[in-house]
Amino acid sequence: MRLEEVPDPQPGPGQLLLRVRAANVNFPDALLCRGQYQVRPPLPFTPGVEICGEVLAVGEGAAGETGARVLAQPPLPDGGFAELAVVDAATVRPAPEALDDAEAAALHIGYQTGWFGLHRRARLQAGETLLVHAAAGGVGSAAVQLGKAAGATVIGVVGGADKARIARELGCDVVLDRRTDDLVAAVKDATGGRGADVVYDPVGGEAYAKSVKCIAFEGRIVVVGFAGGAIPTPALNHALVKNYAILGLHWGLYNTKDPAAVDACHEELTKLAAQGVIKPLIGGRVPLADAADAVQRVADGTSVGRLVVVPGAEEAR
Repeated sequence: MRLEEVPDPQPGPGQLLLRVRAANVNFPDALLCRGQYQVRPPLPFTPGVEICGEVLAVGEGAAGETGARVLAQPPLPDGGFAELAVVDAATVRPAPEALDDAEAAALHIGYQTGWFGLHRRARLQAGETLLVHAAAGGVGSAAVQLGKAAGATVIGVVGGADKARIARELGCDVVLDRRTDDLVAAVKDATGGRGADVVYDPVGGEAYAKSVKCIAFEGRIVVVGFAGGAIPTPALNHALVKNYAILGLHWGLYNTKDPAAVDACHEELTKLAAQGVIKPLIGGRVPLADAADAVQRVADGTSVGRLVVVPGAEEAR
């Protein structure tokens, strides 16, 4: 990745021109840059799939008001790690007033994913136990907050003492360090031998393998992604014997299959943000010049919470 000057984009019919106030770094940005994502934009392209922006101009026939602060997902190959972005007006949503630009930029994909995973797919109930892998990361921290908001007891799994501290601050009732703790034994001990009712797994690999050993009767494992790099091969006979469900979650499909549900979720997330129940954990705000480094840190799993690119920012941390 490198920073280049290019001509300013112009909005076409049905489009809005946005000044990018903040662009969240997602794990898919790293996969896109490596050519390992299911979508492969033509080179060269600008990464950045999620932004908070200000409407500068409104294209012909588009609904929008100049000056409005909105959330948007710029269509590739012209993503959000830029000063300006053009988006389809029909896809933008109002940015929650309770969140600053960086927090707002980190709300949509991560918290929508958490909401659909926990509520629509797993049907998480108050009083149940939720196990969240990578609990101090961007995806995991959202699930922790949403799980607590739903009245669940949350067990957070992290790697290292610093991330353990963050997970406790997020509200995890129990924090386990995958590097030093016996995950299976600790989960069973924390649940009186029952195991976790719901597992939220954006990691895969060993995290999944240990999850099936401490899942409760009629538990649900939500498969969110494979940030650990290894895609597990579930033993379906094990799911049969232990009576648990394996649930896939591809949140992006809801944008085409059930867009009304996505809109309703945004309204609910906005309310929760206004109540102070959810607030994206921002691990760093970086200028455009440091965007490549931020993507690498997310890919390496060394970041905490969300890293957000802020055009015009002078300091990298």
